Amino acid sequence: MREFCQQALDAAKALGASYADVRIVRRRNEAIETRNGAVDRLSSSRDEGFGIRAIVNGAWGFASSSTISEEEGRRVAELAVRIALASASVSGAPVTLAPADVADGRFLMPCRRDPFDVPLEEKISLLLDADRLMRANPGVGIAEGSMEFYRTETVFASTEGSYIEQEKTESGAGIVATAIRNGDVQRRSFPCSMGGDFGAAGYEFVEDWALTDQAERIAAEAVALLDAPVCPSGAMDIVLEGSMLALQVHESCGHPIELDRVFGSEASFAGTSFLTPEKLGEFQYGSEIVSIAADATAPGGLGSFFYDDEGVAAERTDIVMEGVFRGYLSSRETAARLGLKASGGAMRADGWNRIPIVRMTNINLEPGDWNLEEIIEDTANGLYMMDVKSWSIDDKRLNFQFGQEQAYEIRDGQLGQVFRNPTYAGITYEFWRSCDAIAGDDDWHLWGIPNCGKGEPMQVGHVGHGVAPARFRNVQVGVIK
Repeated sequence: MREFCQQALDAAKALGASYADVRIVRRRNEAIETRNGAVDRLSSSRDEGFGIRAIVNGAWGFASSSTISEEEGRRVAELAVRIALASASVSGAPVTLAPADVADGRFLMPCRRDPFDVPLEEKISLLLDADRLMRANPGVGIAEGSMEFYRTETVFASTEGSYIEQEKTESGAGIVATAIRNGDVQRRSFPCSMGGDFGAAGYEFVEDWALTDQAERIAAEAVALLDAPVCPSGAMDIVLEGSMLALQVHESCGHPIELDRVFGSEASFAGTSFLTPEKLGEFQYGSEIVSIAADATAPGGLGSFFYDDEGVAAERTDIVMEGVFRGYLSSRETAARLGLKASGGAMRADGWNRIPIVRMTNINLEPGDWNLEEIIEDTANGLYMMDVKSWSIDDKRLNFQFGQEQAYEIRDGQLGQVFRNPTYAGITYEFWRSCDAIAGDDDWHLWGIPNCGKGEPMQVGHVGHGVAPARFRNVQVGVIK
């Protein structure tokens, strides 16, 4: 691979590229889904190929191929250069790259039990056991389970001299019980909704969640929601459970700090951002207890790596410090455009045939000084809201509304009545400024989201969000009056 990369890079330079990089990607994927006592989906796939980026006359060109050979490497390098030349004829300001250290080495993320070596029968049996326990409750109409595994091997080389090999394994699973009666549909998920939880780990990650131990509980909760009253409306204090808060961080903290969105590169598809450059270092994003970091070094995170897809080392970047907006997710190009000394190392691509774009790493809310029990006990009147059911946010990441699977009344520091169909809404900075309690390390968990969409053509990113439950004051809940 080193020889192949060097030949492709030499070809690009000989054709006039001032900079070029090549990225070889091999990916393996397995997905299992069960539904009402049967396997509903089973898929296994492998693919490999390479892509070449080149800068010519201050503009980018990119081309790719699924055939890894010396001849094809030269052809794709030539095509990338031709595309760059065409782009240069219509582009604006020339591309400038922030400096990056040269790196050389092989890096492997830990995986205690290889999920691709675990017998298929064992995985299916676990999901069907959980399925059976959920359907033992006669009120459950649909029982579902899923697992998914990824292995990604990447080789990166550049004309600056870097040559980096990386390997990463990701695993995840979840179960869902759906109760149906008289046209009403309610569901409960474990360990969270939207396919469950994921981590950069082996099959041990799935085993640690002990899905069968929770199956009967979530079935009972789904059925109980059919008889629960609708969540009340009004301005009140809310406490968000971890997986719900993870999505709040994703949508209202992670996406608006992507510097390509800030510069308008995603305006036609994903939108822009309210966090414009003049706010950097000045804007009061949240309360003084809110600190957020983008941490690509966090062990086990879906957004963790050793080097990003343009060869920049993983790092931890402060995004919000004690409530003040401090940093962006950046690439070498966007960092230079903003005048930063170096890229934040946030460029990643969904496969060999996609050009890297700015993506979230692990966007983490730093732990606080409370625990969940203390937050509940300190809340006189409010709601404890759990698990994502729906979400909506505008294209600048300002106005949002999120729905949850269930909520508990908090009255005089005690959990009480369960409610169905809860929702809350707000404006991003007002919401985070209202945060006055965050649980600590014991309640903190790094949630994995393997389905973040961005880019044209669409790229699906794997990202992480470390959070602990937190309280927000005077939030609009339910129907807006």
